[in-house]
Amino acid sequence: MGLKIVGTPIGNLSDISQRALKILKSVDAILCEDTRQTIKLMNHYLISNKLISFNDQNSSRKIPKLVKELKKGAEYALVSDAGMPVISDPGLKLIDACHKNNIPIDVIPGPSAVVCAIAASGLNASHFVFLGFLPRGSKMRKLLREVSQLNMATVFYESPYRLKETLKEICNISPNSKIFVAREMTKLHQSFYRGSPCELSDVINFVGEMTIVVEWKKENKNVKTC
Repeated sequence: MGLKIVGTPIGNLSDISQRALKILKSVDAILCEDTRQTIKLMNHYLISNKLISFNDQNSSRKIPKLVKELKKGAEYALVSDAGMPVISDPGLKLIDACHKNNIPIDVIPGPSAVVCAIAASGLNASHFVFLGFLPRGSKMRKLLREVSQLNMATVFYESPYRLKETLKEICNISPNSKIFVAREMTKLHQSFYRGSPCELSDVINFVGEMTIVVEWKKENKNVKTC
């Protein structure tokens, strides 16, 4: 009984544990961020189970009923479109409700784009702050300036349509910082880019899901920025 938080692949469908597959087959239903995405994984492994849409738009409405069923002894799996649920994905309110109602919770580990990007970057990220998706405009600039002073690496997700703007802002804040861009990790067109924010803002031009790692460098106040 209870809620199972199940990590799923971030791209390559082979990157899933036997335990996760067993859970997805055995639970009463699977709570999905987007059923159209989860069904691809289900079909690949020939799993037939009930899928329930559970996302930011409908979570508040569905949580009371889900909690009621879980308290009666139901067993649900929570998955996101990719990776570990709740990390920049829906699910936080449901897990909080489970804790408040003494509903058992278990975690079935899986891939994380954040950890994978750090591992591949070769940058000093033993201490890091994760920002999820950055806000827009002046809020983005303010946030980046704040984290640049924390003396630790920064990891975040970014849209290909905003990447150049974000890199240029990092260039203005800290031109000597090191940047690692992981694009489409574990997928067919996976690619990695590493360099200074100023260099990469001039050459990067692509589409796809991206995770960014920044190793900030303390700048001399007299350094001329971009």
